[in-house]
Amino acid sequence: MREWARENVPALTAVASVVSLALVFGAVGGAIPSGLLPRASDAALAAIPHLNAAISATAIATILLGWRAISRGNVRRHRAFMLASFALFSAFLAGYLYRLILVGTAEFPGPEVAYTYLYLPFLAIHILFAIVCIPFVFHALFLAATRPYEELYHTRHAQVGFVAALLWLVSFAMGIGVYVMLYHAF
Repeated sequence: MREWARENVPALTAVASVVSLALVFGAVGGAIPSGLLPRASDAALAAIPHLNAAISATAIATILLGWRAISRGNVRRHRAFMLASFALFSAFLAGYLYRLILVGTAEFPGPEVAYTYLYLPFLAIHILFAIVCIPFVFHALFLAATRPYEELYHTRHAQVGFVAALLWLVSFAMGIGVYVMLYHAF
């Protein structure tokens, strides 16, 4: 199985990306019935955005620490930080989708002009980066999971990982910006 995965990283990347994005778009589009999920208390549901902001900030730190580790040649620390980043992203996404399915999207509380000219463009760019980063993240992870680190130098792992990390960082940072606009600025 590992050999098959090693030879089919692009196919695995495509399948994982399509499944992940289908889940997200299904939740956003209301295709996942809320009755399928147990309902948490209103307080727990209200806490999810705040918890997700903390998760996002932590993920930014782990991505930067992973980047620093690999720039210093510390593969073990790099791997640990990147896996932690992916786990944090997964936790963020689970919480976000859970709340989205049960509660729906958050209403922008600010003035219409801020909504139109600040919030919507900012949100659109955040969403675009979040979507685009998915295949890069999966490709870098699948390359790393299917090869010993010595062989990664003969793949596009470093280039794909660099793009993934940049997009991930910007997406997480902009996600915190969206959170601030929804829950603190207005």
